[in-house]
Amino acid sequence: MGQDTIEGHCLCGAVQIALSSPSGHIEVCQCDMCRRWSGAFYPAVTGESFAITGEDAIGTYQSSEWAERAFCAKCGSGLWYRFLPTGKRSFLAGLFSDADNYPVEKEIFCDEAPVWCKLDSDHPRQTGAEVIAEARAAGFTFD
Repeated sequence: MGQDTIEGHCLCGAVQIALSSPSGHIEVCQCDMCRRWSGAFYPAVTGESFAITGEDAIGTYQSSEWAERAFCAKCGSGLWYRFLPTGKRSFLAGLFSDADNYPVEKEIFCDEAPVWCKLDSDHPRQTGAEVIAEARAAGFTFD
């Protein structure tokens, strides 16, 4: 994993995030919502805990019954995705320069990826149906 904490910020610097014990890898989501939100796919990095400064500049949008997305209200940079049933957040990897060399660990909703978003690296891939089935098996409902 490497570092104990990585630090990142939005485009204008109004929001700063310190991510403790980062995962050391990226999970990519190719679903339609993530693509519309990020402009391509959603490259997520997680950690054990985080600290945020600049909360007054953060806007949120509940994009579904189970998800909230946050952004900097000053510059528009995407910040995080929060899965509402658990409260767990993942952060856009591009916020953190130290995440630039993290490998892709997993790609989800790969069946929704447009040709121009296809990733060539060798990593596990799950379709949207597989992701939803896995979440339902864990007790989450999406209906």
